[in-house]
Amino acid sequence: MATPMLDDLELKAVQWIREETDAAFARQRIVGLDGTLHQKVGRASHRVMLAGAFLPDTSTDDLKKLQTKAAAGAEVTFTADITTALDVQKYVIESIAAEQVAGVAGQLTYRIVLSESPPLPAPAQVEAFGGLGDFGLGDLGFDPSVLGGVLGDISDAAGAIMSAADGVMDAVKSVAALGSLGDLANIGNPVAPLVDKVKELDNVAPLVTKLSASIGKLTS
Repeated sequence: MATPMLDDLELKAVQWIREETDAAFARQRIVGLDGTLHQKVGRASHRVMLAGAFLPDTSTDDLKKLQTKAAAGAEVTFTADITTALDVQKYVIESIAAEQVAGVAGQLTYRIVLSESPPLPAPAQVEAFGGLGDFGLGDLGFDPSVLGGVLGDISDAAGAIMSAADGVMDAVKSVAALGSLGDLANIGNPVAPLVDKVKELDNVAPLVTKLSASIGKLTS
């Protein structure tokens, strides 16, 4: 039996090791189905529990190493025969417990609980239409080679139109707020900002034309 290793710490006098794997199925009841449907939603982390003793000559130093690792909270590596079939790269130390046994000089025992610490998935990639490019857009009448650029044009045009509309709404709110003032004598033309924003809407027509043309490219 190979000596279990926790990073560079040899656990020479391990008395027992237990490994647990929870498949973490979600149980679903289906009307008319005898039994319960088990839906796999991703298993829980592998967990390893072990107990043993540190050898008297190095027990104090070994316990210090273990306590330091646990206090740091960093990921650790663990190897043992019982985990040979598990594809686990890193663990975290969930907990440790140490005991000093009376009557045995320098004898220290310990219990350790390790839990798998999987790597984070790759960052999500935002793709047009949720990544429809992987599902044969040519069969849907779209030309995948131009889809990205067309969607970019649509997004830009739609954004510009919404920006212009937001500007008009802000101006309307400002004029409405002036209505609650008691004296407008010293205020210039309060409607001027609104008129200016409405004039900006003259630029929306070409944007709408561009938006329509871009959408048309999707099926051309």
